[in-house]
Amino acid sequence: MVIAAYITASLFFAAGIVGTFAPVLPGAPLIWLGMLIFGFMTGFEKLNWIFFLLQGLLAASVLGVDYLATALGSRYFGASKTAAFGALMGLIVGLFFFPIGLLVGPFAGAVLFELISTRKPDTALRSGLGAVIGFWSGAVIKLILEIGMIVWFFIEVL
Repeated sequence: MVIAAYITASLFFAAGIVGTFAPVLPGAPLIWLGMLIFGFMTGFEKLNWIFFLLQGLLAASVLGVDYLATALGSRYFGASKTAAFGALMGLIVGLFFFPIGLLVGPFAGAVLFELISTRKPDTALRSGLGAVIGFWSGAVIKLILEIGMIVWFFIEVL
C-alpha cells in the first residue's frame, strides 16, 4: 500500500508541475492533494496536520503568483492600473487558447487597456511586454515553490 501511495502522490506531483505551465491544471493544489491522498493511504503515519496546514498555505500563495506577477510586470514597465487589469483579463481569456494564449493574452490585454486609457501606442507596447515578462517570471517562481513543496514532502516521509 505504501508503494501505491508513493506512485499516486508522484502522479499528482507530476500533474501539478505540468500545471505550472498549463494553467488549465491547478498546479499547487494538485500537489497538495497528492500529499493528502498519500496521508490517507498511509494512515497519516508520517505527516501531521501542521504539515498539511503549512503546505496548504504555501499552495494558496503559489496560486496568487500568476496574477500578481503579471500585474507587477506590467506596472514595472510603466503600465497604468488599467493596463495591469487588462493583462490579468488577457491572461484569463488566453487560458482558453492554450498555449499561444498564454503569450498573446496578457500582452493583448495590457496593450488594449493601455490604449483605451492613455491612447499612447509606445506606452501600450511597453505595458504588453511587461505583462508577458511578468507572467513568465511568475511561472519560474511558481515552479521553484512547487518543487520546494515536493522536496519538503519527501524529506518528511523518507
